[in-house]
Formats: sequence, C-alpha cells, structure tokens
Amino acid sequence: MQPIDDGTVPMTNDDPVLEITDLSKTYGRRGVRAVSNVSLSVRAGEVYGFLGANGAGKSTTIRMLLGLITPSSGSIRLFGQDLKYGQPSRRLGSLVDGGAFYPFLSGRRNLDVLARTQGLGPERIDDLLVQVGLEGAGKRKVKGYSTGMRQRLGVAAALLNDPDLVILDEPANGLDVAGIQEMRQLIRSLAEVHGKTVFLSSHLLNEVQQVCDRIAIIDRGVLIREDTVEGILKTEQRFHLVATPLEAARAALAETWPCEIEGEALQVRAETADAPEILRRLVAANIDIFSFAPHQRTLEEAFLAITGTETAHA
Repeated sequence: MQPIDDGTVPMTNDDPVLEITDLSKTYGRRGVRAVSNVSLSVRAGEVYGFLGANGAGKSTTIRMLLGLITPSSGSIRLFGQDLKYGQPSRRLGSLVDGGAFYPFLSGRRNLDVLARTQGLGPERIDDLLVQVGLEGAGKRKVKGYSTGMRQRLGVAAALLNDPDLVILDEPANGLDVAGIQEMRQLIRSLAEVHGKTVFLSSHLLNEVQQVCDRIAIIDRGVLIREDTVEGILKTEQRFHLVATPLEAARAALAETWPCEIEGEALQVRAETADAPEILRRLVAANIDIFSFAPHQRTLEEAFLAITGTETAHA
C-alpha cells in the first residue's frame, strides 16, 4: 500500500522529513517556558533519538509535532510543508502514551475500528499484527493484554496508514528483555527494510544507543546537543591508566586533563586525540606505564555528562 497523497510536494533524499526552527512553548501567566528555541532536522530513512530527563520538554515538543498543541513561536515543517494544526498529515503515524484502545474489543477489532476512522480498509491489519509480534493474540480482548502487548498494538496502530514518518514515544515501555530486543529489531526494520523515518523518544538509553543513527538531547527545554551516536560517545573519553608512581602520574597530567585516582589506577578524562600527548607527558615525567586503555562510554554516561548530572548519579 502506497502512502496516501495529502498534497505535499515531492521530496528528494536530501530534504529533511521533519524540520524544526526556533520552536518554543510558554505556559501560563507567569510565562513558564517548557521549550525554548529548539531547532533540529530529521533526515529521510534515519532513526532519530530524542532524549531528555522527565520535565526536559520532550513530551511538549512531541505534542507540538503532532499538532496537538500550538507553539508560542517558531515553525515546524513536515515533508517540506508547514505543519497545519488540527489537520494531521496522512504521511505521519504516532504512538504516544501507549495509545488508547477499547478494552472489550480484540486487538484486531481495535485496529479495524481505527482504520475505518482514518478512511482505510483492513488490508494491512493481519500483516501488522505479524510485524509487531501479536499474530497469536489478535483475537484476544485488549483488556487481557499486558502493558507490553498494548505497546505493540500501539505501534501497529501507528503504522496503519503506512506512514513515511513514525513518531514513537517510549515504545519499549512495559516490555520484558526479549520484547525490548524485538522492539529494537522492529524499529530498525522500519528504517532499513521499509524505508520509513523514525523519531524515537525513550528513557532506555542502552536501546537508543543500539537503534538510533543520530540523537538530540534536550535539557530544561533547551536543545544542548545533536550528533551521531558515535560522535556523542567519542567526543570525550575516560582513559584507565595503571602506572607508578601513581600520584606523580596524576600530577603530570592534572594541569591539562581532569584526573582521579580510583584504587590502584588513574582515571583520565580527555578526548581521543589527546592519547599520544598523554603518553608523551607520562614518559617525560619518568612514569612507568603498565597499561593505558580507553574506557568506552555508554550513552547513559555521555547523557549524564552532557546534561551536567554525572556527579549526582555517580
């Protein structure tokens, strides 16, 4: 089934599917700003992660993207066209808050009802149930579904209209380890097999690290970092140094790089490109080096460092 034509202009592979410019949202008479001048661009065919702590502005941003609330300022463009509030694009699918379903209807019947409300037929439903791993539960009433099964059904609902852009808000919520792995594979397949673009918000940073191509980090309503996963992980490294005398090694490096003695080793924070100079500095100081190895940061460690909460979580 081809995407439904909603009047948007044809796009090339270089055009952003989603483009946000100086997007802001202010609430109340006191002018509480939930989102402040956020700008980002999502490319066709990528899985784009949108990260932030609770209250950082993720949900507000996503609701503006879906046209559920209007921004105070700034612009949103979908498929090269300005977003029309109250007129959701037929090329966009979404899963927010787990989706809303009729508990006394089966999963398949729920999808059928949703399809009809969108002017669609039932042709895709059976394939979607297989795609999200619910082929054996499609006839069961949703009231008997686990939280994870409801999440899977929500993803199926987001894909009913065969959208080009899929916005998923915490799609792995409630899933067990096996379910999380299956969701990861499903998200990657949406991009790699089906050619869709995925905008993913999740608090499971290990999953984001494995599934996303690029990441944006929002903190207190401000976009503070946007990069590839590799770029975020490699900008700063922590090197594990075993040497003697250890205090002399720390003194030789501390003026340039933050150092901490942990047990019988020295932890050195530096960029990857600094490694040769660190070793030269140690040799010049007559330090005996037994091992010097980079510690590959996880996305969680990088996220805490970038948002300034690393000390609080140490």
